[in-house]
Amino acid sequence: MEPVTLTTDRLVLRTVGPQDTDAVYAACQDPDIQRWTTIPSPYLPEHARGFTEQLAPDGWANGSMFTFGVFLTTGELAGMLGITSRSLGVGEIGFWAAKEHRGNGFITEAAVAAARWAFTRISMDRLEWRAEVGNLASRAVAERAGFTIEGTLRSALNNKGVLRDCWIGSLLPSDLGLTSSTPYVPAPR
Repeated sequence: MEPVTLTTDRLVLRTVGPQDTDAVYAACQDPDIQRWTTIPSPYLPEHARGFTEQLAPDGWANGSMFTFGVFLTTGELAGMLGITSRSLGVGEIGFWAAKEHRGNGFITEAAVAAARWAFTRISMDRLEWRAEVGNLASRAVAERAGFTIEGTLRSALNNKGVLRDCWIGSLLPSDLGLTSSTPYVPAPR
């Protein structure tokens, strides 16, 4: 699939490339990003190069992972967001915010825009969000974006060789006022 660009009033979501390597490397020096995400730690220049020059473009090319750099309209990198295909109609969303851009709602805005795109353009019917238990900032973004927290999965997240418990949440097209591509019959309450 060819990469797409999404826009909101404040953001441009586009794939990353070699021109973004330095910005990705700089943002990923933040200890919070290294602690709460599965990026390598320490995060070296070659990690950023591999991400922007191979991992992100390859994900788009083979339809397995749709990575968006979250950029302010000024061109500054505010964060990163990806949707990874997990099974037919199901994707997993992940994100981080650059330290200097936290607390402005940029990642929430990007998550909603990317979810709308996934539901309407690539026939996803469920987006899952997972974060290590304790990552309150990620959970707050997910909840503000409309995700329903479904529970805790024990030993379900491998972060740097250590299995950890994680929260899981979901977002359905109907949560955003959209129609699913497949009929859905919820369990009786």
